[in-house]
Amino acid sequence: MDAIVDDVRHQLQEAGDDKTRESAQRFFKEPLSTHGVKSAMVEKIAREALAKLKGQPKAVVLASCEQLWQSGYLEEGGVACHWAYSLRRQFTTDDFSTFERWVVHYVGNWASCDTLCNHTVGTFVEMYPHYIQELKRWAVSDNRWQKRAAAVTLIIPARKGLFLDDIFEIADKLLTDSGDLVQKGYGWMLKAASEAYPKEVFDYLMSRKETMPRTAFRYALEKMPADWRKEAMRK
Repeated sequence: MDAIVDDVRHQLQEAGDDKTRESAQRFFKEPLSTHGVKSAMVEKIAREALAKLKGQPKAVVLASCEQLWQSGYLEEGGVACHWAYSLRRQFTTDDFSTFERWVVHYVGNWASCDTLCNHTVGTFVEMYPHYIQELKRWAVSDNRWQKRAAAVTLIIPARKGLFLDDIFEIADKLLTDSGDLVQKGYGWMLKAASEAYPKEVFDYLMSRKETMPRTAFRYALEKMPADWRKEAMRK
């Protein structure tokens, strides 16, 4: 397994270039460790390496994911997310502590947060809905990535019309957070929920209009009918 992880790192180093590395940094406020590899190539490398892992126990694959996360490189975290999501049919409740540790200790930018939580953690919560209570705990954390994770984990379930009451509860917990990436995260969650429940989300937004930061408010409105958006933005 160490050889496969080492090979992935070598391929990422070989595939990187200075132009992509410099371009990537412009999307992030925080310093970024990146090999400078485009996302399509990262996915290709992850997919090809995953074929070599076929038949390995879940615990072994997750341990390899941990190795990749520990490097701090954006692309290596992306490979770890790809591998973890490939195990989704094997997820058990014991896996939550692993995913939480990754969020707390390794996620350091919005891209890693969203890649991990949209798919891996979001699928886990669909499988084990009572873990939404843990997301509510994340929402009041001092860790901004945990707070964003509480929201973006529910993006795909929200589009399916799931967990509306919980989505509103998490949004309330994050409502006045000063971090723009947290605001964008829960605004995105509400926007996703509006695809299945436009009126309910609109009513929620209007009831919080005076206290919700404009960043979150505008994000949440993006998929609403034009006349609703106009009404909502009227002073």
